[in-house]
Amino acid sequence: MLDGVASSEPEVSDGLKSFGAVLKALREEAGLTQEEFAPQVRYSVHAVAKLEQGKRFPSVRFIERAGVVLQAPRVLKAAARHLTRRQGLASWFVQWAGIEEEAISLYAYECRAIPGLLQPEAYARAVFLSSLPPLTDEQLERQVEARLERQRVLSEKQNVAFSFIIEQALLERRTGGDEVTGILIDHLLQRTELRNVQLQIMPMRQDDHAGLDGPMYLAESPENQWFGYFEGQQGSALITGSKDTSALLQRYGKMRSQALSHEATVGLLKQMRGAL
Repeated sequence: MLDGVASSEPEVSDGLKSFGAVLKALREEAGLTQEEFAPQVRYSVHAVAKLEQGKRFPSVRFIERAGVVLQAPRVLKAAARHLTRRQGLASWFVQWAGIEEEAISLYAYECRAIPGLLQPEAYARAVFLSSLPPLTDEQLERQVEARLERQRVLSEKQNVAFSFIIEQALLERRTGGDEVTGILIDHLLQRTELRNVQLQIMPMRQDDHAGLDGPMYLAESPENQWFGYFEGQQGSALITGSKDTSALLQRYGKMRSQALSHEATVGLLKQMRGAL
């Protein structure tokens, strides 16, 4: 799941590892270090390392840029071709991960748990500890590490507009206890200071609510195409049709008008922190 109890990054598969090995071999053959290669494809060194390790799904734009820089477009496309044919839940997630990586706008509405991009370590750990079937200690640490790594996008992509709407009930629930909730609120207040992050709380009492169908995630591509994503108990779906994404955008826009403003949200968070 994106923000629930499963991994926040694609599982390392043989296909991803093979693509990463091909990418690394081509980069080394071109005589480039990761530090030299990264700016040429407009990715961070960290992202390039993850791609070469098979821990990140390559986007179409990355494959195209890397193919040009390494003068091997056909080789890279051939190495990535079978990745796009993956079916089922894993395919839905890795496609979304690629879209999220390239997005110029990211919106999220959550009524189940604080969005993964906003979770401090203590809260993320509490969420994963509630996982059923239970996680092993090794799995727990891996999940927490992946969640925290994913949050780098907030600081690395300062020109991406992030918008989050969360239900007040998520804070009132006090997942992990009062101490964890205090850490969470402090963390959210820090995030609200970022220029590219807007956080809004949906109040407990709201006569008119456009998000009754559940959580939603929206991303705008560099080509200004919108994609949607949602998850349920045992499944998820990527939404690409313009009619369906338009409906989600309408609902999200309505919720923005129904939720507390960014400034009022900061005030409520401070009030809730003082009451702990």
